[in-house]
Amino acid sequence: MVLQTREGSRFARFGLQSLGMSSPYFLGRRAVSSRGIGQSMEEDSSASFTSFKSKRTRRQGGAAAHAEVKEEEVRLSEPGPSPDSVNPAGREDPVKTDVSALAPHRRRRRRLKVEYDNDGSRAIKTERWEPPHWKDQLACIREMRSRRDAPVDQMGAEKCFDTDAPAHVRRFQVLVSLMLSSQTRDQVTAAAMQKLRAHGCTAGNILATDDHTLGTLIYPVGFWRNKVKYLKRTAAILQEQFGGDIPSDVEGLVRLPGVGPKMAHLAMDIAWNQVSGIGVDTHVHRISNRLGWVSKPTKTPEDTRRTLEQWLPRDLWSEINWLLVGFGQQMCLPVGPLCSMCLNQHTCPSAHKNSPAKKSHRPTPPSQIKTEPEAAEHKGAEKDTPVPLPQRIKVEDET
Repeated sequence: MVLQTREGSRFARFGLQSLGMSSPYFLGRRAVSSRGIGQSMEEDSSASFTSFKSKRTRRQGGAAAHAEVKEEEVRLSEPGPSPDSVNPAGREDPVKTDVSALAPHRRRRRRLKVEYDNDGSRAIKTERWEPPHWKDQLACIREMRSRRDAPVDQMGAEKCFDTDAPAHVRRFQVLVSLMLSSQTRDQVTAAAMQKLRAHGCTAGNILATDDHTLGTLIYPVGFWRNKVKYLKRTAAILQEQFGGDIPSDVEGLVRLPGVGPKMAHLAMDIAWNQVSGIGVDTHVHRISNRLGWVSKPTKTPEDTRRTLEQWLPRDLWSEINWLLVGFGQQMCLPVGPLCSMCLNQHTCPSAHKNSPAKKSHRPTPPSQIKTEPEAAEHKGAEKDTPVPLPQRIKVEDET
């Protein structure tokens, strides 16, 4: 509605201003624009009407608008057509809305692609440590031990039992010889076993022999008093639980008094013909550390055994004991090893380090050499040495 007369416009202006005080169409408008009266009134009424309409729409259609927003979100979350699909009408695909930009909290994680081999698994290969020159060193030790003339070859545990005795007696004698060999030379062990066999080396006879007689038979083996007690207690256990025989496993052997892991593995190899481990004594322990057959220096024979069994092939476990024991008795001695005669002196990391020091002949300096005239003068001076005063006075009194 447009007012064209001055009076009408003035009336309409005052009328609309009065309505603006109470009507919701013009709520909050207190000032009139400085532009033209008709244009200002028309714009003010149009803006007020639009504001009122929007508020009314929000009040009445709030639920419907909320439902439409939900439908729009559901439509956008649904997967659209694949990029490879072709529009049959030849038209371009509509612009797709990036759902991840609208709802970043709904962004899906990228799936990791796991690749497998043909067999479905991949074995993890770990390199086994082994000494750098151990094969060449072992071949040289075999060559030096080819004569088999070491004490262990003639008087070892496999040579001390009675071959004509029953099987369980032979196994018992093998165990006894191993118990006596601890901290004892093979010559002494073999002599003690000969006396025991003549006396009757069975579990029953050992149990029936008194301590004094048994000590006399095994003397002078190392720690013979303790070994007498171990033999009597072991014989009692074997007689009661195994009928005079020995256990057929390492666990049962190490439970016997005076039997350690080295004796148990050697008994399994010699008596039962079963390789259960490496028998490591002082010789094997010393030579393995000298040759560098351990990844790091070991302090006990048991630590050496564990290290050797980790890399040494199992088919060499039975041979390595007598090889290194005889090599330690003849060549790689505990004190003063014969490194100059050893075939491994160029590959052994300990070569010539423990060998006995050679005494160097130092010539006497010329200044200390006395000629014959000087020696004669020295002897004459000794004769003319004046007698001490007390002795001279004593001699004068006697005359």
